[in-house]
Amino acid sequence: MPALAQQSPQARTEYAPTMLVLDASGSMLAADPSGGTKMDAAKNAVRNFVTAAPGNAKVGLSAYGTGTGNSDAEKAAGCQDVQILHPAETIDKPGLTAATDQIVPRGYTPIGASLRAAAAALPQEGPRSIVLVSDGLDTCAPPDPCDVARELSAQGNEIVMHAIGFGVDDASRAQLTCIAQSTGGTYTDAADGAALEQVLPRVSAVALRSYAPVGLPITGASGYREAPVAEPGQYLDVIGQKKPQYYAVDVPDGANAYFSGTVSFPRGDRTNASTSNNRLDLQVYGAEGQDCHSRESELATRSVDGVALTVSSAWRGAAEADSGNTGTDNCRGGGHYYFALEWAHVSDGAPGQLPIELNIGVEPAVTDPGPAADPQPVEFSAPTTPVVPVVGGGSFNVATDLPGAGRYTDTVQRGEFVFYRVKVDWGQGLAYRVRFGSSAEEGSEYTSNIATTLYNPYRAELESDTTSYAGTERVLPANDAALATVPIRYLNREERGKVADQAVAGWHYIAVKLSPTIHSTRTVAPVPIELEVAVTGAPEPGPQYAQGDAAGEGTFGEKAKQVAAGDSAEQAGETSDSGISPLVWVAVAGAVVVAVAAFAGALLLARRRRH
Repeated sequence: MPALAQQSPQARTEYAPTMLVLDASGSMLAADPSGGTKMDAAKNAVRNFVTAAPGNAKVGLSAYGTGTGNSDAEKAAGCQDVQILHPAETIDKPGLTAATDQIVPRGYTPIGASLRAAAAALPQEGPRSIVLVSDGLDTCAPPDPCDVARELSAQGNEIVMHAIGFGVDDASRAQLTCIAQSTGGTYTDAADGAALEQVLPRVSAVALRSYAPVGLPITGASGYREAPVAEPGQYLDVIGQKKPQYYAVDVPDGANAYFSGTVSFPRGDRTNASTSNNRLDLQVYGAEGQDCHSRESELATRSVDGVALTVSSAWRGAAEADSGNTGTDNCRGGGHYYFALEWAHVSDGAPGQLPIELNIGVEPAVTDPGPAADPQPVEFSAPTTPVVPVVGGGSFNVATDLPGAGRYTDTVQRGEFVFYRVKVDWGQGLAYRVRFGSSAEEGSEYTSNIATTLYNPYRAELESDTTSYAGTERVLPANDAALATVPIRYLNREERGKVADQAVAGWHYIAVKLSPTIHSTRTVAPVPIELEVAVTGAPEPGPQYAQGDAAGEGTFGEKAKQVAAGDSAEQAGETSDSGISPLVWVAVAGAVVVAVAAFAGALLLARRRRH
C-alpha cells in the first residue's frame, strides 16, 4: 500500500453553491400533460436531481407562492411570500426531499423578490448559481425580475442564474430568458413534466460545475530521503510556492512510469490578467537522489481566468538497461525513483498554496510491443450523426464520456474549463474539432479568448489551438482541420516529439475553454458549442505484457478506490463504471432538450517542455 503521511490536508471537492427556486403559485395546480399536476412533476424532477447530486454539493431550496392564496385581498402578502426551505449548505438529501414534499402551491408569482431572497441566502462571495423553475410571468412587479438580475450582476456578484420555463407562453419565455442572459446563465424550455424531469438535472449540473480536486491524501517531502512511496493511483496534496515536493515510486525493471500534477487556479481579479502566469516543473531523480536529467515544464497564462494546469512525465529509464560501467547509473533499470513537483513561477496575488492532484502510473514490461510505430496523424471525417446533448464535467475526474464518434452539444459559461473524454484503443486514433456557436452579443466589445486542448491518459498535452471569439461562429481549429492523434501504438514512444506521448491506449481528454470578455465589464450571454468527434481505425491487440494481458489494465490504479480526504465515495463525486459522475450520468441520460446558452471560461495555455 502507499506510504501516506499522517498529517494529510483535508481537502474536499468544491462545487458552486446553488439555490433551487420553485414556482409554487396557484397555476402549478394545473394538470400536466404527462399526468398529475404541474407541481407533482416539479417535485419529481427535484427528487431525481437530489438523488443524483454529488454528496458534498452545496444545494439549497426556496419556493414562492406557498403561504397565501391568490385573491386580490391577499396580493400584498402574496407578493412577499418567499420561503427559504433549506439553506445552500452541503447537501442534505433527506432534508431537501422532505422540504420538497411539503410544498403546497396556491399563491402569487413574486419572481423578482424570490431572486433577491435566493441571492441573499447564498454565500456572499465566490461563484454561485440560482436555478429557477417557473410556469409563468411575475405577477408582483415591481421589482421586475430582469431588473433584479441586472442589478445583482452590476454589483459584481458572481451569481449565474439559470431559468427553466415549464410550459410557458411567449411573454413568460422572454422574461425568463432575460433573467438568464443578464447573468450569463441559460434558459431552457420544458413543455411538460416529463421534459422537466430530463432538463432539471442537466441545468443543475451546469450550475454546480467547477473543478473538483479528488484523490487519496498524501504529503510530499521537502527532500527525496523523506519522500512518501506511492503506488499507481490518484492522490491529493497541497503545493506551496517555489518549494519542490518529492514523491517516490518503485518502478520494476523493464516498466514505464507516468507521473502528473494538476492545479486548478481560482478565478480572480482580471485587471492584470495578461501577467497572471504560473508554471509547474516536474523533475525525475534516481536512487541516492541522482539527477536523471528529465525535466518537464508547463506554463499557464491568464491563470485568473480559472486555469487547470497540468505537468506530466513519461519516465522510461527503468525500461532501459544499466550502462554497466561503474554500477552506479541510478537512472537506468528497475529501482526507487523520485518525482519532484514545484510551483516554480508564481504570479502576483496568487494564493500561498493550492490543492494539487497527483496521478501515478506504472506500466509493466512487455514481451511483444506489437505493431511498428505510426507517426502520421489520422484523418478527420466530420460525423453526420444526430446531435446529442451532453454536460461536460468540471475536471478530469468527472470528464463526461463521449461514446466514440458523433456530434455533441453543450453550453458553457464564463470562467468554466470543461472536460470530456473519449476511449481510444490500441491502433485507433482520435480527431475532433469544436464549433463555438453565435452568441446573443456580437462585436469587438465582446471579444474573448477561446481554446481547446487534447490530453492523453496521463494528462500530457498532445495538441491545442486557440483564437479570439467576438460572438460570431468560430471553429477550432479553423479551415476544416482537426486536432488529431496518430494511431495509438506502444512503439510510438520510440519516436520524437509529441508522437512519443501517443503510446498509451485508454481515455483521452478534451478540454474546452472560453475566457471572460476582454473589454466589456458587463455580463455576456453564454455560448453554445458543438464537438465533432471521430474515432478512426479498428482496435488492435496491442502489446503483450510480461505479467499477462490484464497487467496493463491497472497502469494508473484504475481499480483503486480514489476519494478525497475526509469524503465518502459519494461525497467525492466518485465515478460510476462508465467513468461519469452520477450527477452527470442522470443529466446526460435525460437530456433531450438542448439549452441555448453559454459559457465562458478560461485561458491561453502555453506549453513549454525541456528534456
